[in-house]
Amino acid sequence: MTDQAFDLIVLGGGPGGYVAAIRAAQLGMKAAVVEREDLGGICLNWGCIPTKALLRTSEINQLLHNIGEFGFDAVEPRFNIDKVVKRSRAVAKQLSSGVAHLLRKNKVTVFDGAGKLAGKQTVSVSKDGKDVTTLKAQHIILATGARARQLPGIESDGKLIWSYKDAMVPPMLPKSLLVIGSGAIGIEFASFYLNMGAKVTVVEVLPRILAVEDEEISSFAHKAFEKQGMKIITGATVKAAKKGANNVTVTVEAGGKSQQITVDRVISAVGIVGNVENLGLEGTAVKVDRGHVVIDEYCRTGEPGVHAIGDLAGPPWLAHKASHEGVLCVEKIAGLNDVHPMDVLNIPGCTYCRPQVASVGLTEARAKEQGHEVKVGKFPFIGNGKAIAMGEPEGMIKTVFDGKTGELLGAHMVGAEVTEMIQGYTIARTLETTETELINTVFPHPTVSETMHEAVLDAYKRAIHF
Repeated sequence: MTDQAFDLIVLGGGPGGYVAAIRAAQLGMKAAVVEREDLGGICLNWGCIPTKALLRTSEINQLLHNIGEFGFDAVEPRFNIDKVVKRSRAVAKQLSSGVAHLLRKNKVTVFDGAGKLAGKQTVSVSKDGKDVTTLKAQHIILATGARARQLPGIESDGKLIWSYKDAMVPPMLPKSLLVIGSGAIGIEFASFYLNMGAKVTVVEVLPRILAVEDEEISSFAHKAFEKQGMKIITGATVKAAKKGANNVTVTVEAGGKSQQITVDRVISAVGIVGNVENLGLEGTAVKVDRGHVVIDEYCRTGEPGVHAIGDLAGPPWLAHKASHEGVLCVEKIAGLNDVHPMDVLNIPGCTYCRPQVASVGLTEARAKEQGHEVKVGKFPFIGNGKAIAMGEPEGMIKTVFDGKTGELLGAHMVGAEVTEMIQGYTIARTLETTETELINTVFPHPTVSETMHEAVLDAYKRAIHF
C-alpha cells in the first residue's frame, strides 16, 4: 500500500472520465484515472464505436444485395460473421489503445483496478479483491457509467437471451430474433440484424418506437422499418420467455391479447442503470435517486469535493454528453470564469439505424406544451437531387421555430447520413440563431444538407423545391 497525491482522481476511463482527466492535465492539474476494465469505457469498447462498425457492415450488405440498381451485375454476395465481428472488435481495440496513448501524452496516471471512496479526499484501488493502493486528491470525479437493465425472469444468459454485449459478438447469425425495447440501442441492433438477413420482431411497451423523438419522425421510421420487413409490436409487454434447446418462445401481450413468438434469439434492450454500487457512497452526502447520482448544474454531488458525470449521473445517456460534462466539471474545479452549465436541449441525439434518426431541441408537441406558438417546416428527401442520386430518397427534415421570436426550438431528421448533419442545427441552437440567419445562409449544391435549408424555408412558406 502506497499513498499517492493528485489534484484530481477520476473513477472510470470512459468518454466522460478520460476526457475530464485530459482537460485537467491541460489546465495544469496532476490527474489520475482509475479504470477496472478497458480504457474508453462501454462506449468505445462495447457501445458507440463497435456497433457502428457492425452497422457499417450491414449497410454494405444491404447495398450489395441491391447493387443492380446502380448498374452492376454481381454474383450473390456472402459474408462471414466471424470476420464481421473480428473487424468490429479490432476497431474498438484500436481506439482503446488510442485513449491510452492520449492519457500518456498528457501525463495522466492510470491505475488498473476498481476505485471507491475511502474517506475524505481518499480513494482506495483494488484488483481481483486485493488492495492495490490508496490515492489522495482534493477533487474526485465519479464516472463509472452504467450497465444494461435486466427484466425479471428474462435476464440475459449469453446464449439464448442476449445483452448488448452478446449481440455484438454473435457466434452465428440467427435466422430470427426478437428485440425487447425500441430505444436507440434496441433499434440499432434490430436494424443491423435485419439488414444482415434475419427476421426481426421489435416489442415496445410504449405506444410508439423511438419515443424520445418527434412523433412524426418516429412514425416515418416505423413505416420505413416495416417496409424493410421488420415486425413491430407497440403498446406491448413481454410476459414470459421459455427457453428451448436452441430457441426461445416469448409470450407477448398487447391490446388485451396474448401471442407466442418463437425465435432463435432474444435481445434485451430495456434501458440502463447507473453503476452506483461499491463506490463507497455510504456515510457520504452523495445522494442516489433511481439508480443515478444526483448532481447540480456543475456536476457537484452533495459531498464536498466529489463530482459525478456521464451515465452515472442520469440522462441523456450519451457519450458526448458525458464528455462535455467532464470538461465543464473540471473547468469549474479549476476556477475558470466562463464555465456555463450544460443545456440539455442543445445535446443532439442520434440513432444509427437505416434510415438514420437525429434530433436536437424540442419536439413539436413539447414546444406546444411549453406555450410556444410554433412555426413548423418540413422537407422530404425525395425533393433533393443529391439524395435521389445517392439512391437514398427516403427521409425528411422537420424544423420547429418560435413564431414570435424566430428561435429555432428544435430540429428532427430521418434519412441517410442525418447523424452527420444534425450538428448544423446544434450549432445554430448554441449560437441562439433565428430563422433570419438560417434563411440567409448559403448551402452548397448538390448536397443532402440542402434539405435542412428547405425545411427552414418551409416554416416561413418560402420553400423552393417542394
